[in-house]
Amino acid sequence: MTLTEQVVKNIIRKLLKNEAYGIEVSNLLNAEFMLYAIEFFKKVATAKLNNQQITGDWYKKELLSQDLFKQELAINSGTNEKTITNLFNTSRKEVVIDASLKHYEKLYETISDLVSNNSDINLILTIKFNGVAIDLDINESLIVISSLAAKRDALNGGLWSTAGKRVEKPLMVTLCKLYNVSEKNYSIKLKSKKAASKKPNINIDTNFEREIDFYLVNNGENYKCEVKLMSKGNPESADAVIARGSKVFVANKLSDTNKKQLNSLHIEWVELRDSDGFRRFKKVLEGLKISHTDYKGNLDGDLDRIFAEIF
Repeated sequence: MTLTEQVVKNIIRKLLKNEAYGIEVSNLLNAEFMLYAIEFFKKVATAKLNNQQITGDWYKKELLSQDLFKQELAINSGTNEKTITNLFNTSRKEVVIDASLKHYEKLYETISDLVSNNSDINLILTIKFNGVAIDLDINESLIVISSLAAKRDALNGGLWSTAGKRVEKPLMVTLCKLYNVSEKNYSIKLKSKKAASKKPNINIDTNFEREIDFYLVNNGENYKCEVKLMSKGNPESADAVIARGSKVFVANKLSDTNKKQLNSLHIEWVELRDSDGFRRFKKVLEGLKISHTDYKGNLDGDLDRIFAEIF
């Protein structure tokens, strides 16, 4: 599951134009889910053709096989690996298998009771595959629907998390390019003072590299930048920035409490959904005494040019 470059571009464009970017992630979620659903229906149709009739025992044998990847097995049982991990504090395959099978047994029992107590309701799900129509009765249909619902839930959480992580660095590079910040004054990896003074573009690895989003650099000083695309501000988000010693905080939305905390600690910040939006980045650069020029261009045209450079 990956975010396409086009979606990343669309999200950055909406962030800088003070627009909600959630629709981009939702569109990607819908596309990913539809592709999965089609492939899943193909598996069910093929299995039904091969086995004549899908029963609880067959479903358990074929779609809950221990030969499957644990993530797939969990989804097919109507749950997901993350839920199991949270419940049992481990993601070991044997634990996922055991929990998935138990969840399926309970799900099948619940569906059977539901159908028995609602005999006046019927549901037939028809799948046409390779010119052949396969009908699933209400029990079979509800099992399939439960599995698809679990998959969509897993996709939803993963895509929103991935969106934020994939957008962070290109967003910061885009801001720097809009303000004509020299490449020697920013980096996605920490630069040593010695290396920064002699060869600005040489990066060195650090043990906490994966924890840092971006750096602004000036006169050998490395300023940690944190990017959080949260939907609305909360005090704990600022606490995380403080704990990591970041000097710059860029967020989609900040609360008044966030801003007071950051100001009191002399941490530069940008709230993209604020009336000033990304243009407050100029104040950040001024505070860090990083050379730049004020941005007065055409945003759509300039973003097209910048995206062509960085993607």
